[in-house]
Amino acid sequence: MPSKSNPRNHRDPRNPRNNPYVSDGLAMQLHHSAAGTFWRFRTEISTLGTLVGSTYLLTLVVTLIWALVLVAAVMAALLTLPWSRRFLMRRTWCVISRHRMQRVFYETRMHTRSGRLSMILRIHPTEVGERALIWCRAGICFEDFEAHTGEIAAACYAREARVERSKRWAQIVVVNIVRRDTLAAHNIIPSGLAPKKPAPQEDQITA
Repeated sequence: MPSKSNPRNHRDPRNPRNNPYVSDGLAMQLHHSAAGTFWRFRTEISTLGTLVGSTYLLTLVVTLIWALVLVAAVMAALLTLPWSRRFLMRRTWCVISRHRMQRVFYETRMHTRSGRLSMILRIHPTEVGERALIWCRAGICFEDFEAHTGEIAAACYAREARVERSKRWAQIVVVNIVRRDTLAAHNIIPSGLAPKKPAPQEDQITA
């Protein structure tokens, strides 16, 4: 009798867990260029350059100790004010998510055989998390990202990740990282029309 087909054999071919060429990872080499490294760490380099440049300019007016004190005071004020603290925290999460997604691209084989990762063109905060605009390398497409939404959400410490396809260019993919639900109820107000339970009465002990 012909054996019945196992539904588990009909697997998604875009998922690299089902890739028969397991040995490709041994020959894979990552290409680290100076331009690529600068692009990946552009936020950190810009922030460090701004701090060093500001400190240097202040040393032309005051001493080095007072320059460090002034820079520390400005940073403390930015972290104390609510609006600036929210801005810095959202931008910090954007930087963390960018690096975590790049790590997911490497660990889940979402890269070319030459080791090139997809380029994160832009990432900016939203009301629920972050939104990343990604340029896919040759050999990577929307279905690859769709098959790894769980890995992306877990790596970015988020609730879930949603992937959108560009309506104009096939090589552009949008990843929405959801961290919080803005529609969830924060304060539950009990209804005044609900019947109240009678208070329990203590049993009276008669002599």
